[in-house]
Amino acid sequence: MTLKIHKFANNEALVAQLTQQVSDILTTAVQERGHGYLVVSGGRTPVSFFQQLAQQPLPWQNISILLADERWLPVSHEASNEGLVRQYLLQHHAKAAEMISLISEHSTAVAGLRTINQRLQPLPRFDAVILGMGEDGHTASLFPESAALQEGLSTQNPAVAVTPLHAPHERMSLSKSRLLNSQHLFFHLVGKAKAAVLEQALAENSALPASVFLQQDQVPVEVLLAAPEE
Repeated sequence: MTLKIHKFANNEALVAQLTQQVSDILTTAVQERGHGYLVVSGGRTPVSFFQQLAQQPLPWQNISILLADERWLPVSHEASNEGLVRQYLLQHHAKAAEMISLISEHSTAVAGLRTINQRLQPLPRFDAVILGMGEDGHTASLFPESAALQEGLSTQNPAVAVTPLHAPHERMSLSKSRLLNSQHLFFHLVGKAKAAVLEQALAENSALPASVFLQQDQVPVEVLLAAPEE
């Protein structure tokens, strides 16, 4: 298990560090392979990171951005992760980046799954994946107790359709195999509650979905945690 944990006094310091690391990774990817692939997560936590990254003068025309998971909603809906990314990340310099969507015109995630898998199948190894983690230990839309969890952890397809038990909206989530097919994996965590869940996810025999990504040796993991010390 190649795991590094970086602790920060506040989210501002964390975001500055994450922005620099991701900028360097994407620049190197474009220089070495001609294109960079970045996977980000939705929610409020990454907004300030999106805003800072968008200001970086990277070769954005050669960078593609995907989400780790998406609610099956129109992009115009306030809960759409893609809408959030378009509002805060695909701005300024980053307007030139390509957005690879996890939704389709189908009425349900299950109906759209084949289309999304076909869209994602040709993509090469990602350069950086940035995940969050819920207080229930979920990451992407791989929820504990979800009927789709086992499929999400075992399938070799890039995506899985999810109907959460305790969260609204159908989801489309990248699978474990697709998320781990990356050069770098980050967790962006803020707050004491997330620090406590991280401790649980790192425990031996943890059943939390996030532990699958934290306790593996396929790709190096860096946890960036902003939480006040006790």
